[in-house]
Amino acid sequence: MEGKDRAGRGEFLIYRPGRLHNVNPPFAVRATSLVFAGGPRTFHHRTVTPEAIKEALKQVKYPGFSRDIVSFGLVRAAAVVEGTAKVSLALTTSDPHVPAALKAEVEKVLRALPGVQKTVIEIAVSPVRTPAAGTGGNLAGGTAPTGIKHAVAIASGKGGVGKSTFAVNLACALAQLLAAQGQAGRVGLMDCDIYGPTVPLMIGLHGRPELEGDGAEAMLLPMEIHGVKVMSMGFLVDDDTPVIWRGPMIMKAVQQFVQNVKWGELEVLLVDLPPGTGDAQLSLVQILPLDGAVLVTTPQLAATNVARKGGLMFRKVNVPLLGVAENMSYFTDPAGRRHHLFGEGGGARLADALGTALLGQVPLLPEIRAGGDAGKPAVVSEPGGAAAEAFRAIAQSLLDRLATAGR
Repeated sequence: MEGKDRAGRGEFLIYRPGRLHNVNPPFAVRATSLVFAGGPRTFHHRTVTPEAIKEALKQVKYPGFSRDIVSFGLVRAAAVVEGTAKVSLALTTSDPHVPAALKAEVEKVLRALPGVQKTVIEIAVSPVRTPAAGTGGNLAGGTAPTGIKHAVAIASGKGGVGKSTFAVNLACALAQLLAAQGQAGRVGLMDCDIYGPTVPLMIGLHGRPELEGDGAEAMLLPMEIHGVKVMSMGFLVDDDTPVIWRGPMIMKAVQQFVQNVKWGELEVLLVDLPPGTGDAQLSLVQILPLDGAVLVTTPQLAATNVARKGGLMFRKVNVPLLGVAENMSYFTDPAGRRHHLFGEGGGARLADALGTALLGQVPLLPEIRAGGDAGKPAVVSEPGGAAAEAFRAIAQSLLDRLATAGR
């Protein structure tokens, strides 16, 4: 789907690289003439610009992260007035040590700039809003779209653990449970795996989403199947078109999926995140208040170790962990014997280490893989099967924990 030529709300952009122009050099050279006994001499010295300040502040990392405060969007203003560098930051945190640590680092960086004699650093700190109020913690204090009661991230840290397959089946299981309670069509699934969107294939959706409205007020309508409203980058690019984007474009895409999609009334919005703790994850916690995150892992140590890092990332950005789901937990042979092909107990140990609950275990079943390849999730194609029972049990545990957190 081609984006509109003008920037603004309602726009979905497909990135096209352009030429880079150095129109604002970070340091402007200014000539000063002084008169000495031997005649006038001209000296050149550097004047720090606001652009130079922001560039320098990229050295300041948010405590506990490898990402800087500029790319996080925490720098709201920067200026230089008669040798005094002034910087304004806006944070959302409940940790009293974060503002002090950032102020010290910012001051250190500013004083290293040529021509800076004094510094004025203003930090506005907003308290973290609790998930019970529908506004889960995040770094920049984003607001949830009207109508979304709960937003939950599905994350893994590591690729290859079946996270997207899990997310698709969990969404369908939630839709079945809520439909039984008279709340049909109240589940959303946002595929934020920008580089490798597989949700459309696994859930059986094709084509392009429709637009409602014109101009700046245009909104994308999510596609719907099995009682689940779905939005994915897979709907917006051709199958043969790789998405080659840098961080800012990923941030823009995530923002548009949150703010420019007409999700309507949802009980739960699941957000399928890519592996890792990169731009998509950090953009999401800046833009959408999350009620919590579910970590998906397989039992082996290689998966649980990486998933643990993902869990610690959510903790640092004040997003509660709702639980751990262990995928591919075991295989049951025709004689009824269980075989733990990837080890045993990894999910439970991970949950214990992170101080959260084990939501459930999903067995290794051929119908789960086959359902994903065919676009017919096992929860839907075989609602009475072992896979469907496992996913519905996890879905019910998730709903119970969301209800408890909201009291």
